[in-house]
Amino acid sequence: MDYFLELETILLTDLPHLKIQRFRNFYENFLNNEFNMNENYVPIEHKNPSYNTFLNIIKPTKLPKINNFKSIDGKKYLIHTIMHIEYSAIDMALDAAYRFKNLPIKYYKDWLEVADDEIRHFLMLEDLLTQLGGKYGDFDVHKNLFEAMEKTQNDFLKRMAAVPRYLEANGLDQNPKIMEKLISNKDEFNDKILGVLKTILEEEVEHVRKGDVWFKYACEKQNLNPDETYLKIIEEVFPGSTTRKMDLNVSARKEAGFSCDELKFLSKRDNCN
Repeated sequence: MDYFLELETILLTDLPHLKIQRFRNFYENFLNNEFNMNENYVPIEHKNPSYNTFLNIIKPTKLPKINNFKSIDGKKYLIHTIMHIEYSAIDMALDAAYRFKNLPIKYYKDWLEVADDEIRHFLMLEDLLTQLGGKYGDFDVHKNLFEAMEKTQNDFLKRMAAVPRYLEANGLDQNPKIMEKLISNKDEFNDKILGVLKTILEEEVEHVRKGDVWFKYACEKQNLNPDETYLKIIEEVFPGSTTRKMDLNVSARKEAGFSCDELKFLSKRDNCN
């Protein structure tokens, strides 16, 4: 199996279940060491997200807010929104495993493992949406995560900082807030959603931690200070991100590798408790 060529095919696959099937075949071969890596392979440049053919993409500011946790339509929209994040995260993990060359094999194992987790998250959410009579594509979506992937496709250090250590870390902050609202709007189906979100939160900590490991690996290779470098990169990729006060899930971020100094700076607080 040609590792990079196969991953490219999976990345470009636009139908979710075909993408998942192709990934599972690929991943089985990878785990069985039935692959070769052509380090001269030239990766594609991103132009459109893989879901461009079946989802309606609009600006994030045009999307309605998630504020209805009681009605069927409100539950559908909540699940669909999280599903889209997880589907985008599948491609982000696949792209991380595909785009960057000459790294330790542990790096590729890590991001394929993340892709496998994200697929499982997507399918759990899809099952919930199906139970409500919905499907992926029923609501408009944004492509913020794809754009971050696009901006960092030529820089390994930036990718590790901007995607797992910024975007996915932000998910660690937002997930508990949604869970709180589900708890305050308790019903049998919201309990199901809550169970899935708990699983996602627990596993996403490890995904961010993997990004932390490889970000610091790249910093060490370039003799860079991780804290200073991280803040510089995220301000460059996401202007204004270092000046606003962030409401952080401190315990989850600590577990994922963030330093106390980073947490104090991002939260604009005097401590990281």
